[in-house]
Amino acid sequence: QVQLVESGGGLVQAGGSLRLSCAASGVIFSINAMGWYRQAPGKQRELVAGIISGGSTNYADPVKGRFTISRDNGKHTVYLQMNSLKPEDTAVYYCNADLSSILGRRIYWGQGTQVTVSP
Repeated sequence: QVQLVESGGGLVQAGGSLRLSCAASGVIFSINAMGWYRQAPGKQRELVAGIISGGSTNYADPVKGRFTISRDNGKHTVYLQMNSLKPEDTAVYYCNADLSSILGRRIYWGQGTQVTVSP
């Protein structure tokens, strides 16, 4: 069984930093892409940042220049370094992975981690 386990959320003041981690566990053959999404109260879930197996990254416009996504292929882990946080970054952050396991190629989601940025 494949699971994504996130960590690193919390409460921070505006201008501060947080680092989120997401580790994929289970019998994994390959990871095609991993990413971070977020969902604020009353809003739809939106892509924050993504990284593909070759290392290319993409970011949502609101976080460009402030957030950095990276991955450790050996540990099946993706990170999101968030700097210069703003109150509007407050949301539940979800990890996402497109990977292949003994169950075939599927999309997996983490349970979510709360990020709260105070003014």
